[in-house]
Amino acid sequence: MKPALHIVLFLALAACVGGRASAPPPVDNVTVTSSNFSDSDPTDWPGRSPDRYPVHGIDLSRFQTGVNWPEARANGVNFAYIKATEGGDLFDPMFTDHWRGAGAAGVKRGAYHFFYHCRSAAEQARWFIKHVPRTNGALPPVLDLEWTPTSPTCTLRRDGATIRAEARIFLDMLERHYGQRPVIYTTVDFYEDTQLWQLDGVEFWLRSVADHPHGVYDGKDWRFWQYTSTGLIPGIEGRVDINVFAGSKAAWAAWLAARTL
Repeated sequence: MKPALHIVLFLALAACVGGRASAPPPVDNVTVTSSNFSDSDPTDWPGRSPDRYPVHGIDLSRFQTGVNWPEARANGVNFAYIKATEGGDLFDPMFTDHWRGAGAAGVKRGAYHFFYHCRSAAEQARWFIKHVPRTNGALPPVLDLEWTPTSPTCTLRRDGATIRAEARIFLDMLERHYGQRPVIYTTVDFYEDTQLWQLDGVEFWLRSVADHPHGVYDGKDWRFWQYTSTGLIPGIEGRVDINVFAGSKAAWAAWLAARTL
């Protein structure tokens, strides 16, 4: 990347995420490997295909028990968001193994929390902080917000204003602890029902498995796009969620410079 281009991209991204005055950590040797993925239930994309984006990655949890991280990295897994916690009392039993394996293989890694609507945001933030280390070079944390109609213990559907207020509490607590504003992952029904776009200073990770997010989310900005839950990747046993970063390789390097811990 040319130095002038790097500076422009970095300043633009820094402004986008709040314009913090402190200098971000340097990111060395940001290497993007091309994806060698397939899909057990592929989509015939009506618009822009995820293949047009060069930076692909995954999210995973306890359901992915067999991961050869060096092989997955060599086949295009450039980043991984790993489930850490849920609610205020669940810790994913595979988090530690996945966290260590991804880091050792050079995969950019971050942790996510699945929100439970029957516990307070503050309690859940404290639970996440208790289990997820502050690790240099980690991606910003993620708050996973979805409805839970099949939950055996909590199917509560609160109004949008309450949801957004609880989200702010969670985001603020994690930002104070980790020094980075978390990203929000969500689905189209939750996004629309709660009007999540009203949250200021948030980058979104959007699920859209049948069309490009711009068509599904009415042109709203996004940072990550989850485009399938049935991905097949060498080095990973079974199906896995696959995502893309919204930008070029140069934009990825600049975003990492601005947004890693």
